[in-house]
Amino acid sequence: MSRRPPRGEYIETDTGNKVARKATLVGTQNIMLGGKTVIQPDVMIRGDLARTIPPAQSASGGPANNTAVAIGRYCFLSKGCVLRPPGRMYKGVFTFMPLRLGDHVFVGPGTVVQAAQIGNHVHIGGKVVIGEFAIIKDYAKVLDGSVVPPNMVIPSFSIVAGQPARIIGEIPEGGIEAFELRDLYKTVGNNPQPTAS
Repeated sequence: MSRRPPRGEYIETDTGNKVARKATLVGTQNIMLGGKTVIQPDVMIRGDLARTIPPAQSASGGPANNTAVAIGRYCFLSKGCVLRPPGRMYKGVFTFMPLRLGDHVFVGPGTVVQAAQIGNHVHIGGKVVIGEFAIIKDYAKVLDGSVVPPNMVIPSFSIVAGQPARIIGEIPEGGIEAFELRDLYKTVGNNPQPTAS
């Protein structure tokens, strides 16, 4: 009989990240997790798609940061979603640019994200496609099945839907509490806690 504890479905890191054993993280050296982030099974994060052009030296003279995907705190990546850095021609060579997610970002199942930046407290529904270099500001909501075209900028407090996505409304006053993901974080992992409802 083995003395090792049974392996759980999730690997829990020192900073509180919960990463499913069935998730695929490629190029982990180029993926930065802010802490308390949940990555469910069948999620793919493409950290291998990092810059091929060496970025300029930092102001301190040290080596430049080569992060391909940066994820903030309390983010929730649902089953089957894909985070892929956007790419373009730069100085005559094709290269990838960083993909940055803020804090409290929910990404629905089956969603593909190739945005340049996603702000804080953003809810992205299921089966959504976020085009290359799109920018989603804080407190925005993208409804299920939407296709956000490349380079689109979604302003703060907006609700977008459609194929192609367009702004259909705004987040009402007092509606921002729904973007908090701390309680959802507690319901996932090897020792989930029931919801406090």
